[in-house]
Parts: sequence; structure tokens; C-alpha cells
Amino acid sequence: MRRRQALALGAGLGAGLAAPLALPGAARAAAGGQRVLRYAFPVAESGFDPAQISDTYSRTVTAHIFEALYGYDHLARPPKVVPLTADGLPEVSDDFRRWTFKVRPDIFFADDPAFKGERRELTAADFVFAIKRYADPAVKSPLWASVEDWRMPGLAALRRHSLEQKTPFDYDAPVEGLRVLDRYRFELRFDLPRPRFIDSMAVSDLFGGVAREVVLAYGDKIAEHPVGTGPFRLAQWRRSSLIVLERNPAYRKRSWDCSPTADDAEGQAMAAKLRGRRLPLLDRVEISIIEEAQPRWLSFLNGQHDYIDRLPPEFIEVAMPGGRVAPHLAKQGVRGVVTLVSDVTFTYFNMDDPVVGGLAPRQVALRRAISLATDVQREIRLVRRGMAIPAQSPVMPHLTGYDPAFKSEMSEYSPARAKALLELHGYVDRDGDGWRERPDGQPLLLQIATQPDQQSRQLNELRKKDLDAVGIRAEFKTAKWPENLKAGRSGKLQIWALASGASGGDGQGMITRYFGPQAGNQNIARFRLPALDAIHERMTVLPDGRERLQLFEQAKKIAVAYMPYKLHTHRLVADMMKPGLAGWRRPLFWNEWWHFVDAEPGPGPA
Repeated sequence: MRRRQALALGAGLGAGLAAPLALPGAARAAAGGQRVLRYAFPVAESGFDPAQISDTYSRTVTAHIFEALYGYDHLARPPKVVPLTADGLPEVSDDFRRWTFKVRPDIFFADDPAFKGERRELTAADFVFAIKRYADPAVKSPLWASVEDWRMPGLAALRRHSLEQKTPFDYDAPVEGLRVLDRYRFELRFDLPRPRFIDSMAVSDLFGGVAREVVLAYGDKIAEHPVGTGPFRLAQWRRSSLIVLERNPAYRKRSWDCSPTADDAEGQAMAAKLRGRRLPLLDRVEISIIEEAQPRWLSFLNGQHDYIDRLPPEFIEVAMPGGRVAPHLAKQGVRGVVTLVSDVTFTYFNMDDPVVGGLAPRQVALRRAISLATDVQREIRLVRRGMAIPAQSPVMPHLTGYDPAFKSEMSEYSPARAKALLELHGYVDRDGDGWRERPDGQPLLLQIATQPDQQSRQLNELRKKDLDAVGIRAEFKTAKWPENLKAGRSGKLQIWALASGASGGDGQGMITRYFGPQAGNQNIARFRLPALDAIHERMTVLPDGRERLQLFEQAKKIAVAYMPYKLHTHRLVADMMKPGLAGWRRPLFWNEWWHFVDAEPGPGPA
């Protein structure tokens, strides 16, 4: 089955500590005593229509507006799937090809003019409609390939009919694999067994219920008007600047009820303090977009923000030396937590590009040489300030299929081997100018996409030094991250460095990055290899067990051998928060958490 990965680049670099920390309540003075969470995203959002987004930051917002059938227990480790809008667990056939879900009655959408003054109950049809939207060609969903790969009989055919006949997608046409049974029940059928499909139904940011009336009312402006059943609703949006969510007054009665393990002292303390309180605990969430690291850090120090998500690595040594909060911050009640997260930083090569793509030995050799010339340990030391470990395979920590003992060429740094590979396959300096030419005599010039933030600039400096050392010339082309994502998915970039985080507990989503039918989507490198596709297909239908783990190992070795992605690191993330922020714990691979945390109310207006 498919897990969804969101692509997001890390934050930028800046200078050191500066201003004193403000009092905890100072940032909330204007909130009139409300419980408000304020922090910043390092990357701009793209919109809030679940069917049209794939980036982490947009998905973090939609995860709190929409609700899937299931979710993850906020504190349970290992992760535990729990009903959210579903009435219990699904009915599943013995062959895992038919799944029947029941929606809980008396769950209502947030009030919206599209409902013309009526309370609108969530029904089975809202989930069926939401899934069909991924197939609608007019929506242009970046996740259609993932939904298509569920292989629900009839859905892809309905999409093809719309494309071939050049007619609007018929949402009312029957689909064998996607049926409403009654007001609260619907059924999904698949051509192949889907033993882990419940994980896909636990992704609120993408697969929450969507009201058809809202989509019809707002048309091509739907990304600006998200309406769900979740704990928050969108109150204000200034694109790439400010996102404000407020408590959904129509949210049902739901209490804080998380389940830490008995040996989780911190989690048990959270539970003792918060259990039984009505969700959401917060009244308001205010998100600024601050791409550069220093202003984001100063906003936290100055009391403008209550929380800093992913502390920029350049501030680690002054903020959390040795992994402990600096004394001057600890005295003010600031807390810090370091977590090895389920993510990977990587460079992808466009496999359709005539220079760096292809499966011919000389093309594979070029990618391997670039990998061998890349000093990942220096990247970790100088740019990431020790806050990462080398990645050996595409499978991330905390996921099924991750093996910390697995070692590969992916982490090897050997300029000598890189040069030898290049020489062997005809990448030589023919004209004596210090730069290698391609085997056909044409100049070897790499076009590397990048972003304008400071961390990207520092990473580019290291990359240029690494490539210069082996005689490969490169130039960097700068654009905003959303622009690069769009260009990357359409196959217009040759090379791009980015990061990906998991949104499900199974590692097959990482192997999907190499799966041919996902080319241009999760498989942004457009890698196609029948042997890998066969492994992926087999992994999909197998239950968890030894045979499936062996397939993971085979897939990892193929990923390293052909190198469509140069994997760099799995990151260690430091998060810091002010006193008064309770109930926080970094989710492993889901985006919902705002409604589980509490913040001290600010003073009323002076």
C-alpha cells in the first residue's frame, strides 16, 4: 500500500543569539485571554485543498481542519491507530480486498455559507466524494497516482472516460470499487490484497471527509475555503505570510484521551494533567511564514512565538549545547527535545534527463561518482551541526523495513573512487580546462535547482567544492520551493536537493519513490526498473513478516546500485517551547497535534 510523503526543504542559516526572552504571556496580550499557539513555518504553504496539496506545511494546516476515519494516538509509542470519525474498526474480508467503513453519526461540518444555514452532518458519501476528487482530471491532484495504485475497479476507467470524451468528471457515475452502502457506510474494493490499508484512512490532511456543496460553491477558489469537521477552521490567510486558525465552535464533544505506555513518565504526567479536557485545548493558532533562520529564532527569543519547530542547526550549540537546554534559557522555563525523525534528505536525479538520467552503465557511473564525491559527514558537521546521521537506504527510522545495521555505498566518501569511475566511463577532461567532458565530447555541466534561503546556500557551497574536486562543473538555479516542486514534478529539473518525511508507519512508502507507475509523483526522479516494480507489487500484497522484510532488503540494494537518488541524512530535530505550553510531543509521521496541546491564556487588553 502507499504511504504519503511530503517534500520539504530544511530551514535556512543565520547568526547567533541576540535578544532576551520575553515573559510567556507577552505574545498573547492582544488575544484577550485566549489560549493561543504562535510559531512559524520555514517554508510557504501552497493551499488548503487536500486533493491539490502534497507539501508538509499545507498538510499540517489541513490536518486540523479535516478529519479522516482514523487517527494516531498522540502519545502511544509504538504508534496506535484509533477511530476518529469512524464508528469502530472496519470490516475486512479474509483476502484484504474488501474494506467496509462506518461513519459515526452526529458529526458535523464547520458552519459555512455553502450550507445555507443548515447544519451539515458528515456521511459516508463525503468520504467517497473526497476520494473521487483525486481522480477528477480538473483537480490535477498530485496524489492521483497514489490513489490509482490502490486499484479500485472502475475509478481509473471513469477518469479515462472524462479525459477521452473531454467531459466533466461524473461524480454520480457508479464505481465498482467505491460504493456508498447507506448514509453512514461505504465500501472499498481492490484488485489486490491491501493488508495495511487502514493506515491510508488515518491521514486527515489528505483523506478527510469533504462536502460536495463546499466544492461547488467555491469552485477554483476551494484551496482558500477549506471546510471540514476538524477542531479548527481557517480564520485568516495572507499567502506566504500568515495563517490563522480558530477553534471550530461546531466541533463535537471530544475529550483528551491519549494512551502513553506505563514506562513513559513524561507521557503519564501529560495524561494526568490533561485527560478528560475538551478538545481542542487551544482557541487559536497563528502561523507566520519566516523562511530565514535568524528571524525565526529571534521571534521565539523575543516572545513573539511560543514554540520553534525544528530549531535551525546553527543555533544548536548556543540553545542546546550537548543536547541540554542552555542554562540561561532553562532558568526561564524553556524546554527542548531532540528527536531522530522519520525523514531523509536527498538529491534526486531526473532519470529522463539525457545527462544524469538513464540506466546505461556510464549514466549509473556518473550518479555513483557524484555520490562518492559528496562528503556527507562534512555536511552533517558544518551545516547540520551534528543534527543528523548518514542515510544508508531510503527507508527511514521508526518505519517497518528500517534496519540500523544496513550499510551501503550511499554514505561513502571517496573522491579517488569517484574519479576512477568517471575516467573508466569516458568522463574526462579532453581540452585541458580542468573540467570533464561527457563521453560524446560535449561539456559536462550539471544544472542544480536550489532555494534562496541561507542553509541552501551553505549546502551549495559544499556541493560545489565536492564537485570541483573531481572536475565536474555545476551551476545553481535559484527559485522558491513551491516553484521547484512544481518544476520537479513536471520533469523540468535536472537535479534538486530536498527532504521527505513519512506519513505512515510502513517503509514501503519510501520504496514507492522508486516505483515506475509513480513517476512524476512520489517517484519524482522518474526511475523505472521492472525488477523494482515487481518487488514493490509483491510487498503490497504480502502480510507483515520475514518474506516482506527480505523484499525490503532487495529494494534497498537496487536503490543504492542505480542511485536515482543520492541519500544524505536522517535528521535529528530539536524543538523548543516556552513555559506554559503543555501536552506537546513531536508526532512520528502524522501532522495532527495542535488540538492536543495547551497554552497559558494571555492577559486581556490593557
